[in-house]
Amino acid sequence: MRRDALPFYRVMAYLTGVVLLLLCVAMFVRYGPPGDATMSRTVSPIHGWLYVIYLIATGFLVHQRGWKASWAILVALAGTVPFASFVAERFVVRKARETERVR
Repeated sequence: MRRDALPFYRVMAYLTGVVLLLLCVAMFVRYGPPGDATMSRTVSPIHGWLYVIYLIATGFLVHQRGWKASWAILVALAGTVPFASFVAERFVVRKARETERVR
């Protein structure tokens, strides 16, 4: 029996979204009036690796559900825009539940 990829995707979408918002704050702190790069040096690699895992989670979900590649690209890009991963997660969950096969 295969595991459903939806819960893994949901966790990664929220984590990526939250850390991306932290990265936006870190960029403001780095290039804004405070001028301190400490936070951005910490948060940037974390977001980068979480985004890679988010892409893997998206790939698993798209492959498992048999969705089009264009849908995968749009969902993957949502991890690069603040708040977009939260919106995309809602659409993905709705679509996944609509296409779910009931046995």
